[in-house]
Amino acid sequence: MPRVRFAPSPTGFLHIGAFRTALFSWLYARHAGGQFILRIEDTDTARTVEGAVDDFINGLAWLGMDIDEGPVVGGLYGPYYQVQRKSLYQQYASQLIASGHAYRCYCTPERLNAMRKAQESQKLPPRYDRHCRYLSDEEHAANEAAGLSWTVRFAMPLDGETVVPDKLHGDMVFKNTDLDDMVILKSNGLAPYHLAHLVDDHLMGITHVLRGEEWIPSAPRHVQLYKALGWELPLYYHVPNVLGKDKKKLSKRRNAPSWSDYQKQGFLPEAVFNFLALLGWSYDDKTELFSREELIRAFTIDRIGVSSGIYDPDKLLWMNGVYIRQLSLDELVRRALPYMERPEVEGGRPLDIEYTTCVLRLEHERLKTLGEAAHVVSFFFEEEIDYDTALLIQKGMDASRTREALVHTRDLLTKIQDWDHAIIEPLMRELVGNLGLKAGQLFGAVRTAVSGRTATPPLFEMMEVLGRDVSMKRIDQAIARLS
Repeated sequence: MPRVRFAPSPTGFLHIGAFRTALFSWLYARHAGGQFILRIEDTDTARTVEGAVDDFINGLAWLGMDIDEGPVVGGLYGPYYQVQRKSLYQQYASQLIASGHAYRCYCTPERLNAMRKAQESQKLPPRYDRHCRYLSDEEHAANEAAGLSWTVRFAMPLDGETVVPDKLHGDMVFKNTDLDDMVILKSNGLAPYHLAHLVDDHLMGITHVLRGEEWIPSAPRHVQLYKALGWELPLYYHVPNVLGKDKKKLSKRRNAPSWSDYQKQGFLPEAVFNFLALLGWSYDDKTELFSREELIRAFTIDRIGVSSGIYDPDKLLWMNGVYIRQLSLDELVRRALPYMERPEVEGGRPLDIEYTTCVLRLEHERLKTLGEAAHVVSFFFEEEIDYDTALLIQKGMDASRTREALVHTRDLLTKIQDWDHAIIEPLMRELVGNLGLKAGQLFGAVRTAVSGRTATPPLFEMMEVLGRDVSMKRIDQAIARLS
């Protein structure tokens, strides 16, 4: 039974590409009947961002990715915060020193900085020069007696090669001479990623490690650490990165969106879920729309590609529109109301549910996000609408003819007893012929008059929902504008 994990570092808020990689792990766990574990890799305490952990947890919940073990839910292998596992890392660092696979390094930041500058001046790759690896027992004792602070570095093999078995990329071979001795325990007693994640993966029984391909250069070090500790490797899957349309890696520094950005804009989590699953994975060359249950059934880890997924915001917008159209009207109203009742939106709060339902029925097929609902239907809720008077005048018309046509329209509508679009439309079409106009010339003027817009839902259904009083008032106001 597979055990997979999502192990973010709270040094910042994650963009959506990181959640994509977590989604692959979650889908595999659910497909294969395994467990999905959330672990917080928070040993970089100096860069920890307040609120980041809550953001991870809330993001998973919003996307519908439930966790089997981790913060909040607990589990048999906790604690699930690495700062609370400090003693474990120290224990295994000491074991590696005792076995000759690691050593204490007393180099000061000043010495390390000078070393790097010297390497740069000689156009050499920056790497630790293994100065402390070769200290004598006497030198070690003197450093300890002097109370010098120290880190622990892993002693990489000095020759030969390291093979990293990867289920996506095959065996990847690295020359050990290209790899320096990394720090596995910092001077504050906390372990950086290299040792901490490895100890936790082993002790938590993680069987499959799905992580971004940016970790490939570090993978040979991790393989050597596993060997030094005498542990079996998990199955590695270095999944492709998510790229923007410019083919550059998606990143927060380049304004990559977060899950909360999508939520604020009114994207449906099920649409984002579907979209993310297709960034680097495919079922076939044509199927794009999946329910959550369909994705769980269809997802197999071997169909993750090695080519990067391309983040296409236009495709996500299209997909979200499809998902919105699949909602029942009642569900659309329930989900859209929080966006329509935001404090910055005009129209009065709370909104009348029955009236709002009638309004959204007209816009249901046109909506692409819930966030745009308040704007596209705002004229249904505003006391006064504002627009450029010139928009009233259609092609082949002038102000005088437009005003005359609207006067005839007002006079016709005044006589209608039942304010129903099925009654209004044929009478209005008859008026078009009587006035010698084209339908677009009259209907376009009326549309702008009652909505302030040139693009709206069907005109006569819109007028029915607006009601007689509002429609007539706005036509009178348009006539006044053209006087």
